[in-house]
Amino acid sequence: MQVILVEDIAGKGKAGDIIKVSDGYARNYLLPRGIVIPATDANIKTIEHRKEKMAADRAQSLEEARAAAEKIEGISVTITSKAGEGGRLFGSVTSQDIANAVNEQNGLFIDKRKIALVAPIKTAGEHSVGVKIYPEVTATLKVIVEA
Repeated sequence: MQVILVEDIAGKGKAGDIIKVSDGYARNYLLPRGIVIPATDANIKTIEHRKEKMAADRAQSLEEARAAAEKIEGISVTITSKAGEGGRLFGSVTSQDIANAVNEQNGLFIDKRKIALVAPIKTAGEHSVGVKIYPEVTATLKVIVEA
């Protein structure tokens, strides 16, 4: 029996794929749980239309992400923190601090979870921090930490 996957199944395929499974597996397990739908002509056309719409939405989101990356590339953020000898900070600069500084100084909202900070910044100076805007789009933000 041919069916269309509604959600991803490990070892079988991704959502929208047309796969062939045994009749009993489809009738007794997959169909009652809503994991698949029968591969009729109408369902195939519906899935193809849905895939085209998702591809168009993804292309638009990618375009917006690239525009946001260009804005972020030209930004530098200054954060002031208490420091001891040799430029070591008493605390550290976290992704939340960077996100707040970008919002205050430049008016852009960046979610702290999108800031790719491997470890908190613990020294004064200039640091480059990656911002993951979209799975394929990453921008570099310049962070200046002053004592």
